[in-house]
Amino acid sequence: MSIKSFGAKLMAKVIVKRMWNSAHNSIECQRNIFSTLINSASQTQFGQDHDFENIKNLEDFQKLVPIRDYEGLRPYIEQIIKGKEDVLWPGLPIYFAKTSGTTSGAKYIPITKDSIPNHIHSARNMLLSYIQQTGKADFVDGKMIFLSGSPALKKKGSINLGRLSGIVNHHVPAYLQRNRLPSYTTNCIEDWETKLDKIIDETIDQDMRLISGIPPWVQMYFDRIQERTGKTIKEVFPNFQVLVHGGVNFAPYKAKLLDSIGGPIDILETFPASEGFFAFQESVDEEGLLLTVNSGIFYEFIPLDEFHNDEPTRLPLWEVELEKNYVLIINSNAGLWGYNIGDTVKFVSKNPYKVVVTGRVKHFISAFGEHVIAQEVSDSLSVACEKTGATSVEFTVAPQVEPAEGLPYHEWFIEFEQLPENIQAFADILNAELCKRNTYYNDLITGNILKTAVISVVRKGGFQEYMKSIGKLGGQNKVPKLSNNRDMATKLEPLLVK
Repeated sequence: MSIKSFGAKLMAKVIVKRMWNSAHNSIECQRNIFSTLINSASQTQFGQDHDFENIKNLEDFQKLVPIRDYEGLRPYIEQIIKGKEDVLWPGLPIYFAKTSGTTSGAKYIPITKDSIPNHIHSARNMLLSYIQQTGKADFVDGKMIFLSGSPALKKKGSINLGRLSGIVNHHVPAYLQRNRLPSYTTNCIEDWETKLDKIIDETIDQDMRLISGIPPWVQMYFDRIQERTGKTIKEVFPNFQVLVHGGVNFAPYKAKLLDSIGGPIDILETFPASEGFFAFQESVDEEGLLLTVNSGIFYEFIPLDEFHNDEPTRLPLWEVELEKNYVLIINSNAGLWGYNIGDTVKFVSKNPYKVVVTGRVKHFISAFGEHVIAQEVSDSLSVACEKTGATSVEFTVAPQVEPAEGLPYHEWFIEFEQLPENIQAFADILNAELCKRNTYYNDLITGNILKTAVISVVRKGGFQEYMKSIGKLGGQNKVPKLSNNRDMATKLEPLLVK
């Protein structure tokens, strides 16, 4: 055992004990964070605008602070960009994390001196939890890679600006700096395909032990390595031990990734965003991601079926129920208040609090009131692949409201690595699985309002072509799994297998 791995085990023992103390006192932690947030921001412009000095409890806060998305906070953000201090949080942010908005263009998410530890320590705690649970610390002696955005920072006003993954690159602990790949120069390459080839040049002969990234881009990295070598990933990297992923539902990508790897591997899931690092998988054996309850974020949860109400119920952590979909709302020491990050979650445990990510609020199909969400389609596709021996690379689903003939339907655009022998049999299984998971969809099918799912096969590499055509190939960009219109579907139609 090396000095570094021995040290990692000692650190894991201390940090994980502290982490579990918080996890088993989640409600107390959340109450304390709520009080700290209100007191700390009472003299900011936002605090004065919303009468923070007279907030005595959560009920007061919810009456005074409405739910907002980025557009609701934009006027405050613009003041920060102009250099005004004490707007959303005391002082100025140390970074803006730039992310794409669906309706508001680029978004500039503040990261403060107080909030940056949430992003850094949560990732650290996940790996230390893994070490403590499994006893495996050898990966710290090898090379690690995170397929991320560029770490090169620009300025927005006087504040450093970059993608979250690039910002985090500047905070990798010193003891891991020598282990990290790719090089800074390579990481700064903007063109994804050029960058990927250079990453492979720098990693293909290295002792890679931990690989992290969004599943479709990890798969692209694996594919390029296999094209060069003709070997599985475990043959190229025999000490490869841990795959860390996040950003999208893993299930549709799992079979192909594991086939590419070609050997045993431990897999850890994360739930990070520009707005905060919310949860991580602390056990390789159990479902669910441990919520970061003591890391500068006070959570609220809105039942998904109430989200579009004028006054939806806003629940604190101690009032949530298991197996129910909630829209995640955060209040944080980054200066985000009543902020809807756009993700939906479901609790699978309350002792400790663990969640699974079920989708995006804006990514759903409800052309006929069915409100199908991402987890339902991802799980249905996984079962259909498992039962037919098919393997999917990527997919998206869109409604066809006005077909040339017959009833409307959901159209599934799927790129297969391994096609099912019978596409119609595959579609029937997929449709039956979705009916099991969504009663509204089932009612529309059985009531002859919708016909069963239609599969459109996207040619190999088609989704990469699409993402490249819209300037979103690689990095942290993700293919939306659901659309409530046919904007994306129309652009995919020329990429179908004829």
